[in-house]
Amino acid sequence: MSVLAPVPAHAPAPAPIPVPAAAPVVAATAPEPAAVSAAELLAFTSRVASDPELIASLPLDAEGRTWIRLDGPGGSEAWLIGWPPGTGTGWHDHAESRGAFTTARGRLTENSLAVRLPSEGWQSLSLAPGVDRTRGLDAGTGRAFGEHHVHEVLNESGTEHAISVHAYYPPLPSIRRYSRTGPVLTLEQVERPADWQ
Repeated sequence: MSVLAPVPAHAPAPAPIPVPAAAPVVAATAPEPAAVSAAELLAFTSRVASDPELIASLPLDAEGRTWIRLDGPGGSEAWLIGWPPGTGTGWHDHAESRGAFTTARGRLTENSLAVRLPSEGWQSLSLAPGVDRTRGLDAGTGRAFGEHHVHEVLNESGTEHAISVHAYYPPLPSIRRYSRTGPVLTLEQVERPADWQ
């Protein structure tokens, strides 16, 4: 039970409470999703690569790469990719997306650059000696990378298909494709999602 104190008759009237003229209406928005780290992408690709039923579901083609789009963690873009013998991606990057991939079957080779290239303002660059890196990724082996990572991925086997799982966050805004002659890297084209989906 609450008790109200009486107000003396001679008390001044309370001052009016100011009301803003037109308070802006702010729509409620969902909070931004947390960014997915390269380590989380690698954990996802490793987990998916160890799923024999999913790996077996990928149709393989002797003539070219095949792929299935997957649901990646936290809104990331993910793919299951089949690599016929002797195929590869050519030199490319993933623009502002970080990524990871894990070999599920066979063996892949990644050639990459140990330097970050300028993201714009150039057509050809001469690479310094010592920037090339090569690594082999057997089944169950993966790697993560940051934004603007330039690489090529190859199935160098002459007889065996390879299968891998890839994930990117944020979803790929573009892929820049390069040609390479010795130390000279030349930007050839920029692909947008409509080109590969």
